[in-house]
Amino acid sequence: MKVVKQVLPSVDGKGLMMGRPAYTDDLADPNCLIVKVLRSPHPHAKIVTIDTSKAEALEGVELVLTYKDFERRPHTRAGQGYPEPSPYDKFVLDQWVRYVGDEAACVAAVDDATADAALKLIEIEWDILEPILDFEKALDNPVLIHPEPEIFENFPIGFDPKRNLAAGYHMEVGNVEDSLKDCEVVVDETFFTQAQAHAAMEPHTVNAKFDYQNRLMIYTSTQTPFHVRRIISQALNFPLSRIRVIKPRVGGGFGGKQHIHGELLVSTVTIKTGKPAKMVYTRKEVFESSFQRHPMKINIKLGATKEGVLKAIDCYILSDTGAYGEHALTVFMVAGAKVLPLYNKVDSVRFYGDVVYTNHTSAGAYRGYGAIQGNFAVESSIDMLCEKLGMDPIEFRQKNMILKDETSPIFAIMGEGTEGIAMNMESCELAYCVTRGKELINWDKKYPRVELPDSKVKGVGMAIAMQGSGIPYIDMGAATIKLNDDGFYNLLIGATDIGQGSDTILAQIAAEALGTTLDKVIVYSSDTDLTPFDVGAYASSTTYVSGNAVYKAAMKMRGEILVEAALALGVNVEDIEYDGVLIKAGDKEMTLVDLSNRLYYSEDQKQLMVTSSYFGTKSPPPFMAGFVEVDVDTETGELEIIDYVSVVDCGTPINLALAKGQVEGGIVQGIGMAVYEEVIYTKKGKKVNNDFLNYHIPTRREINKLTTEFAESYEKSGPFGAKSVGEIGIDTPPAAIANAVYNAVGVRITTLPITPEKILAGILANKAKK
Repeated sequence: MKVVKQVLPSVDGKGLMMGRPAYTDDLADPNCLIVKVLRSPHPHAKIVTIDTSKAEALEGVELVLTYKDFERRPHTRAGQGYPEPSPYDKFVLDQWVRYVGDEAACVAAVDDATADAALKLIEIEWDILEPILDFEKALDNPVLIHPEPEIFENFPIGFDPKRNLAAGYHMEVGNVEDSLKDCEVVVDETFFTQAQAHAAMEPHTVNAKFDYQNRLMIYTSTQTPFHVRRIISQALNFPLSRIRVIKPRVGGGFGGKQHIHGELLVSTVTIKTGKPAKMVYTRKEVFESSFQRHPMKINIKLGATKEGVLKAIDCYILSDTGAYGEHALTVFMVAGAKVLPLYNKVDSVRFYGDVVYTNHTSAGAYRGYGAIQGNFAVESSIDMLCEKLGMDPIEFRQKNMILKDETSPIFAIMGEGTEGIAMNMESCELAYCVTRGKELINWDKKYPRVELPDSKVKGVGMAIAMQGSGIPYIDMGAATIKLNDDGFYNLLIGATDIGQGSDTILAQIAAEALGTTLDKVIVYSSDTDLTPFDVGAYASSTTYVSGNAVYKAAMKMRGEILVEAALALGVNVEDIEYDGVLIKAGDKEMTLVDLSNRLYYSEDQKQLMVTSSYFGTKSPPPFMAGFVEVDVDTETGELEIIDYVSVVDCGTPINLALAKGQVEGGIVQGIGMAVYEEVIYTKKGKKVNNDFLNYHIPTRREINKLTTEFAESYEKSGPFGAKSVGEIGIDTPPAAIANAVYNAVGVRITTLPITPEKILAGILANKAKK
């Protein structure tokens, strides 16, 4: 292949590095009204009275909005397939606020200073209500976070707001209780994972205006422009046909922009005033008033024979969705669906749990999407089981993990099969990933530990992981290709580039199929008026789902070119040889440039333009084995990550550099969750670390070495053999690092993050036992 599986620069990289206007705020009308939000200082309260008269009287204030200005239309902010598997439990503005940072009122003014001054003039009398700030106490608590009668679920998801239950689920294969009774070795442990902030460089940003056709034109930093358009129409009762949503360049999403944020308020300001308006979140608002990862309590029971055959897995999860239920069910489901099939040879599996409301910032989509939480618990428990068995953890995994041409009944039960038939692993190089990762980390010489000078101990740990490639029977992507004169192409895609390089990847797929070079494919993406439909950037869907649509469109265009070339040369289609540039049939020939100019300027004139779509019926998982080497100081508990080895099966990596960047970016975020990051609240429900000074994400100083390789793999259902690669990197670090720390110093951390304080406390506790 000449374009695919190559290291090529991204199509937008040079322009962005040169500072060309590309991001949402770059494209805002210079005369925009500034929209700002008055946010709740209370975690749970009701607005008794609200007086906006002083703010409205302030010179330069154009508009003040409260809950009184909106029809009471419940909606979800989640950008998901429609109808959404999230409860409709949110109102644009409400008389009730449910977390510190929730929206209470909104102002639009001529500049920032005036908007800030107006917010201070709004007077609210609050009825302060008792909050729920401990998610283990939320279920069936007498305090109800959502007592309002209008909210609803689109279809059964276990939604029961009278119990503070956003969603619930139960699944069982075989009989877990009976299987555990028969097991000779059992592990029963509870794990806790924390809330994690997305920490994207670009804050949430949106601007709106009416165009010359009197249509609402919205630029927004989003992962899901088509979903945004639909939600705005539904929530504001504004005609869908009068809304155009454009996604410019996005400075990081990671799931945090798979929801609407300021779009409804900014749109309302423009609709009511007729003037352009914009909102740019402050960093504090991003931390306090957007979304975060779902904290979870996970109880795992594993049972095995003394020979090391895993027989049963029992998993109960309690998940904290915060104030609203966006992605509540689906994140919870992925915690099982993308983890439990890794061990497919068990006799029985049970997966069940509850997703509860609390008065915390809403949880939502975040890279890994539940799989990282579930992986931490399962892969930590596997190592604990191996210790009881006296068995090497790699040997145990090799004996029990899923392999090529195998399947798991969980696939069919949890939505990844056809009429009860589970998806088969036609591409799975997990065995190679484990073997190669073991070599790269030098496992045999370092496992379990190596004593070092100065009270330090080296340990190694590992974990395996899987993800998906889109959501089967739900996700659809489409692509349009237009041949231009002079023989170059436009690729029009609804797929959303959020910094991961999808515009480049999809252009490479098109160029390879068309037999041209990357510079001859000009990409336009994510404009709900001008590009075809796509669900957006989530669920690791773009390369597989959108990529298949692009491949189909390119092959269709290639066929159209052959038909027109045959007409031009006076030959049969089957007689033509075509390499993407030169068209030959015997002694007759012409170039694509000749043909395109002929079509548009001289003979048989017509526009060649094709559209294809792809609707997935399977979600082939990428696989990964992650290995980590750590040094632990036994006197201080300090932890240093020396090397993180990743061996990944993503099918064919379309762009080797971008694929490596996706894996290593995920690894760093996973290390952040494992070791550094934690959202901290006061006893009154206010976030303590709501800026980058106090919220610690890993930087180059903390990351010593990342070793990344790709397994040779080919997924025949993917474009040129590709599967997804966007999320798989994030899943293994929490468990791998926890296992490495235990191997080094004998301290098992079951509550993230893995801090020096927890490690030292464990070391001291172990000494006290002796």
